[in-house]
Amino acid sequence: MLFQPSLIHSPRGSRSSNRHAPWKLAHWDVGDPVFLWPGRPCRAKRNRGPRRCAELASACSLKYPVKFESPLTARAAVRALTASKIRELVNEGLGNPDVLPFWVGEPDAPTPGFIRQAGIDSIAAGELLYTHNLGIPELREELAAYLTRLHRPTDPGQLAVTSAGVNALMLASQLLVDPGERVVEVVPLWPNLQEIPKILGARVVTVSLEFSGSDWKLDLNRLIDALVPGTRALYLNSPNNPTGWTIARDEQSAILEHCRRHGIWIFADDAYERLYFGEGGVAPSFLNLMEDEDRVISANTFSKSWRMTGWRLGWLAVPAGLVADLGKLIEYNTSCAPVFVQRAGIAALKQGEAVIQESLQRYRRARDFLVGELRTIPRVEAALPAGTMYAFLRIEGVSDSLAFCKRLVREHGLGLAPGAAFGPEGEGYVRWCFAAAEDRLAEGIARLRRALGALEH
Repeated sequence: MLFQPSLIHSPRGSRSSNRHAPWKLAHWDVGDPVFLWPGRPCRAKRNRGPRRCAELASACSLKYPVKFESPLTARAAVRALTASKIRELVNEGLGNPDVLPFWVGEPDAPTPGFIRQAGIDSIAAGELLYTHNLGIPELREELAAYLTRLHRPTDPGQLAVTSAGVNALMLASQLLVDPGERVVEVVPLWPNLQEIPKILGARVVTVSLEFSGSDWKLDLNRLIDALVPGTRALYLNSPNNPTGWTIARDEQSAILEHCRRHGIWIFADDAYERLYFGEGGVAPSFLNLMEDEDRVISANTFSKSWRMTGWRLGWLAVPAGLVADLGKLIEYNTSCAPVFVQRAGIAALKQGEAVIQESLQRYRRARDFLVGELRTIPRVEAALPAGTMYAFLRIEGVSDSLAFCKRLVREHGLGLAPGAAFGPEGEGYVRWCFAAAEDRLAEGIARLRRALGALEH
């Protein structure tokens, strides 16, 4: 709240030598300057801002009516957030059926019928009321069995059902990260995960993956050096969106041991762990290495593995001692995930392994085809991703990836995600989601060739 300083004058009987010397008013944040009598600063104190403002204003001798400058803005941390460049780009192509959309992380195949039917049956049965904050018991039990098969013995009491994977990451951050605390992120990184700690007022330090022209690598020593004592958390997404880089088991072991010594939390975003093209089809996970007392949280989602992006269902695996407080946060954020969505999740866990294997084989063929073709295009460099559904390609001469991608949409009908959406480390790159049919990928490659050819003339 701001007063118009030139319209507010000191009251009669003030100590000011000039009765009409204007008061000056600044923002009413705790500890900030508020009214400044000539030579006499006053500081805002907790719980005194608006009331004190009114008291002081009423004591004024007003030459003119008080005017308030109230800009109706969000708090500073929110105003400082980076708007989604992917959303900005998608808006360029909305309503244009000729655009080939490879810009978002979504397959071109629908949610499997048996999963949809489970949700429909739940709605028909009238399961449309509030339910447990942490998820219905049946889903937590199925999740525990799934994680036990995949990683390590897991109890339902270590799990919470969330309204999507991004909600899981926000809840984990709300649970453990205070304003001003230092966190480390490995980048380039999915923009939503980049911004979550900033929303909470954390100080974000980044460590960038390194691109050799054909591969992405982590400088483990540089990451360890960044994880100094006093760091609250490490955010690590592997397999990584957008690069497809996947952390190695020995790197995980070194990171976990270092974080144990210094009391640093590890927030593992495991959204793509089943879209891994390496041995076994399951990406290396901290869940395989950790002990019950370790400060490790795994966030996951039904969106990618079971083609359920629009259902908005995820989960958190956390130390059991955090679950009660996590339930409070869920209550005050979303209350619960809808029951019919949770029933669909149960069907996915019980019957959906074949869906994952079919998707993995299909994406592997698409990856090999796309990257093979991209590597034949002059000025394009692309790594063969170890996981996810994305190729992250560097294009020589592109210094503004958002402008470049907008031009691709407008002039060539090709929708790719700008690398700058994934942080400054992604500038000069574009992300291509290859969860699509080969004929559509081939047409997209042809359009990219034409676009790059046009740029040379």
